Amino acid sequence: MREPEPRPSPSSIELLLDPAAEAAVRAEWEALAGRGMSSLARHTSPTNRPHLTLLARVDLGDLAPDALEPVAPVPLTLGAPVLFGAGDRRVLARSVVATPELLALHASAHRAAGAGADAPHTAPGEWTPHVTLARRLRLADLEAALDLVGGDIAAEGVGVRRWDPVTATVTMLAELRP
Repeated sequence: MREPEPRPSPSSIELLLDPAAEAAVRAEWEALAGRGMSSLARHTSPTNRPHLTLLARVDLGDLAPDALEPVAPVPLTLGAPVLFGAGDRRVLARSVVATPELLALHASAHRAAGAGADAPHTAPGEWTPHVTLARRLRLADLEAALDLVGGDIAAEGVGVRRWDPVTATVTMLAELRP
């Protein structure tokens, strides 16, 4: 029996959080890790930081650093926890309220990237804005994990970057300024 070929990882366009919101999310990562649960705190790559994925696809072509339409910082609310996936392990994330400003930035990222095979959770009309806290969280740990997630976090999206999993690099596409 032949082994299935590994699926290539998608490149992504990501919205970065302001320093205070990033610190609040990192504190939740650390709280989960401190209790021995799955957490993005365990992902120690220097490129790993809290973000909101605007677009993900395997065939994301080159994007010029000025490809996005200029926008001001995007007000965000990181809200209630949500779960994604199936089985006894899930992705735990914070929902993000889809404001007109956030939807406009999402549309701009898709225009800049052009047509392509988007990951369903990032495609226009199917997008679920969120900030991931843990991948592969055991359902048995869910109640304890939820006790570690605080109330809403007021935030701003302050930068947009591209993550390239082939080279494990990030490229800043835009700094969002007033």
